[in-house]
Amino acid sequence: MTTASATAPAGGPRRLIAVLVLVPLIAALALWAFAWPAARTAPRDLPLGVAGPASATARVEEQLTAHKGAFEIHHYPDEAAARDAIEDRTVYGAVVVTAKGPELLTASAAGPVVAQLLQQAVAAPAAAEGAQVRTVDVVAAPAKDPRGAALNASVLPLALAGIAAGAVVTLSGLRGSRAVVGLVGASALVGTAAAGIAHSWLGVVTGDWCAEAGVFGLATLAVSGAVAGLAALLGTAGIGIASGVIMLFGNPFSGAASAPQMLPAPAGVIGQWLPPGASATLLRSVAYFDGAAAAGPALTLAWWAALGLGAVLLGNALRTRRKSAAPTVERELVPTG
Repeated sequence: MTTASATAPAGGPRRLIAVLVLVPLIAALALWAFAWPAARTAPRDLPLGVAGPASATARVEEQLTAHKGAFEIHHYPDEAAARDAIEDRTVYGAVVVTAKGPELLTASAAGPVVAQLLQQAVAAPAAAEGAQVRTVDVVAAPAKDPRGAALNASVLPLALAGIAAGAVVTLSGLRGSRAVVGLVGASALVGTAAAGIAHSWLGVVTGDWCAEAGVFGLATLAVSGAVAGLAALLGTAGIGIASGVIMLFGNPFSGAASAPQMLPAPAGVIGQWLPPGASATLLRSVAYFDGAAAAGPALTLAWWAALGLGAVLLGNALRTRRKSAAPTVERELVPTG
């Protein structure tokens, strides 16, 4: 008679314990990664301009600095300089002191949440003193996406597309240069399809079509390269590691729903080092600001893509070397005569 212990799979209790520990741990980590930034959203050294004579702007600066650590104040001589700074993405908005009273310049395209917050921070104190603040949206969000929901929603699909491409290339057995061609080709097609949907059909991004397609494609390649590259070096476990980092940290730390400066430290900084955050920032610059401040996030994505593709080639070279070395070792071990 076969006993229950004889038929029980080896390591059963340990696997059960691993499941009971790891699943709640992963769930808690995911909840923390997504809920913590959302629950602690607030301005932290948010770049904000103040324009006008120093004697006239002193009162405004005093009101803004009362929000300790909230704003990073940039001074400009007049409204024209402040507008240029907003269009260059140096600041998110500016308070211009005029003879008719304060005027608030915003850029809802840089983040509707930030624009709304600035209105509350500037208009509320002015209203308490009996003054009216005129608000001018210098770079407005597109009419078909006034709240930025569509741009925010594009971060997760691009990450998923990159993860899927990297996993498919790895599991299908593509190696070396063929894997690189597959990753680049898939990313280019994703970029074309995404631009066709977001720009041509929905009209939620309004910049240069080819540049937007390039951003979508580069964002996908950065993720797919990381997934396939880590898998080439570590095996299939690399797919899970890279995907976990992108999903658990890249997406919630991206700042796409608000701004990196609205996230608690160091989430905002980390998010801009990862592909989802860099792609969201780059897409805003290309779609709404004629490419202003695009160099940083573009370089971040390029580095991810280059390192990932390099790891794919390196992993294949190491694999080939191990295979070629194995027969040599076997021949040396076989006795002669």
